[in-house]
Amino acid sequence: MLALLTALAAVAALLVAGGPAVGMVDRGDGERRFWVNDKHHYKSPWYRGSHRRMINFGCTRAPYYDPSPRCQRQRGFHHGVDVAMKCGTPLFAGRQGRVVQPRSAGALGPAYGAKAFRIRNAKLGKDLVIGHVRRVLVRPGDRVRKGQRIGRAGQLAAPDGCHLHFEVRPPAAGYLRAVFPERLFHLRRTD
Repeated sequence: MLALLTALAAVAALLVAGGPAVGMVDRGDGERRFWVNDKHHYKSPWYRGSHRRMINFGCTRAPYYDPSPRCQRQRGFHHGVDVAMKCGTPLFAGRQGRVVQPRSAGALGPAYGAKAFRIRNAKLGKDLVIGHVRRVLVRPGDRVRKGQRIGRAGQLAAPDGCHLHFEVRPPAAGYLRAVFPERLFHLRRTD
């Protein structure tokens, strides 16, 4: 049902705009995947390889989010950064911390995928959210060190294909308190 609604929204955008919207990339099934104008590739200590952004933090045209009062033109608000990558791409801890118990305060909902998790960095006072994971290599309560392999990218609960969702929140806070994640994601342009 969500795929049908997404496809209808994309068709409506084409009809209203008279052609493809800026940033549109067709996945071959008529759906958009990239909702940014940035076509550059980025590296990060959180994943292997160099990949493109799909959705930035903040107001977005992506149809997966309800209109937000923070945004103009009925746009939704995305609380993290999504980076497109092949399913199975290795994910690493870009910071040290402890894997948070899944049902504790600030728990992740189904939109993040059944295997999404949080790493709490006490020194920074932040929860680092890793979403849409295909495979998790850490358990709740585990201490992770910077550079440790923590999982593999996936597309669980993602309407737009395999990617890593990275989000930063205060400890035990919900997604509405997410903050700009770029400083902790350490994206470095490669082209």
